[in-house]
Amino acid sequence: MNTDHVAVARPAALANDSGSRDDVARASSARSVSPMPRQYDRLSDLDREFLSLEVPGAHMHIAGTATFEGGTLRLADGGLDIARIRSFVESRLSRIPRYRQVVAETPFGRPIWLDDPHFNIEYHVRHTSLPRPGNEQQLKALCGRIFSQTLDRSKPLWEVWIVDGVAGSDRFGFISKVHHAMVDGVRSIDLIEALLSTEPATEFEPPAPWIARRRPVAPMLMLDDLRRAWSLPLQLALRIPSVVRQFAEARSDARLALRGLADLAYKTIWRPSETPFNKPIGPHRRFDWLETSIADVKAIRATFAGSLNDVVLATMSGAVRRFLEHRRISPEGLEFRVMAPVSVATRTGRADELGNQVSAWMVPLPIGESDPRRRLEIIQRTTTRLKEEKNALGALLLTKMAGLTPATVVSLAARLPWRGLPFNMVVTNVPGPQQPLHLLGAKMLNYFGTVPITNYLGLGTAIVSYAGGLYWGFNADWDLVPDVDFFAGCVGSSFRELRESAR
Repeated sequence: MNTDHVAVARPAALANDSGSRDDVARASSARSVSPMPRQYDRLSDLDREFLSLEVPGAHMHIAGTATFEGGTLRLADGGLDIARIRSFVESRLSRIPRYRQVVAETPFGRPIWLDDPHFNIEYHVRHTSLPRPGNEQQLKALCGRIFSQTLDRSKPLWEVWIVDGVAGSDRFGFISKVHHAMVDGVRSIDLIEALLSTEPATEFEPPAPWIARRRPVAPMLMLDDLRRAWSLPLQLALRIPSVVRQFAEARSDARLALRGLADLAYKTIWRPSETPFNKPIGPHRRFDWLETSIADVKAIRATFAGSLNDVVLATMSGAVRRFLEHRRISPEGLEFRVMAPVSVATRTGRADELGNQVSAWMVPLPIGESDPRRRLEIIQRTTTRLKEEKNALGALLLTKMAGLTPATVVSLAARLPWRGLPFNMVVTNVPGPQQPLHLLGAKMLNYFGTVPITNYLGLGTAIVSYAGGLYWGFNADWDLVPDVDFFAGCVGSSFRELRESAR
């Protein structure tokens, strides 16, 4: 797994959520060992906010597409054995019980996860085919159409599309969608690892019958909500001594979190420059991608030092500069910032550990600098400072504060036309597995991820490292960025420029 991704330790004062982050696997295992099994799980504060942020036109699902070698999954007539694929995927769902749960609400409006008694694998694992010749452009267009559709809240919030007819029928596509309330972008790769295997397989245990936990009655949910509401002041009071002790320490994480929050407030007041990306969006998407090599990244780092994330952000700086010039906008003097999500939890390697444990940096990109080496140097200084100051803790503190507001207020705020975002684009670097993955006997050749976009954020970039490759996915609003393919080309040109400078 890529070690360049930043993991920031959370301060003790911020470690507890008001909404439960109970591990779904723990809830699942409780069914077999506890005489009174828990009937539901609560959404964490951040997961609840991702549900509230989903409005018409702004879909809050993380998605991606992969290409597989399909020879081992072909039937005698040349078609894909979709029944076997569905059975195999269903057999793996015991490792990720959230995939068979739906979002519901308590009588007081608190969102919870409940087992879906009507779960049907055929609804979630779908089968389609590209028309001939099944080329890359057709697959990208299909991804854009699928990513434009909102997930059905009445069912578990995920879909997988198996796409036949890719690249002359010798390959097939694998398009996935998972709601951001279920998993953050960093840990979505854990889901892929849960569904796929590192070694090709021909046999597997058939899926066990699905038995949903019985649903809790309304009075029980009301009592639980009231008990939590009554206990909140006591919990806050018990945490005050610990908070005071932390603030008394000169280099405590609590002080650093407040310093990061002040930096975030400053960047919110002094907004970045508006660009063609930062306008209201519609519901339709365009999707494009680009592939580069981790070996080239290592060559750049061998010359200039820095992390993989530094190379990614320097590449994006050059790409944005080129794209703005293409749109006849001078990058000189513009303030362009990206929001770069970073993990705030140590990865345990457990594929069933779901939920959002992510915060963010606000990184200014030096798009006014024409020298690629100089751009990388500026990025390195910036990210070094953010690491030393633990700047991501400020955004985490803001998340904890927002978690105390009612979900209805958050939902109303999400629907306001807000031009005051402190960044222009989301760029996330996701460390993926470096060994090839397989769906039964079919090898995964690549994986291109997405990040959700919302109003005034018409373009987002997800970079996934996998099996020696660095795969860039570009999710764009259909109308704002009709030339997303040109932007992908700008990223490729910027990366080659940086690579040549290293040589």
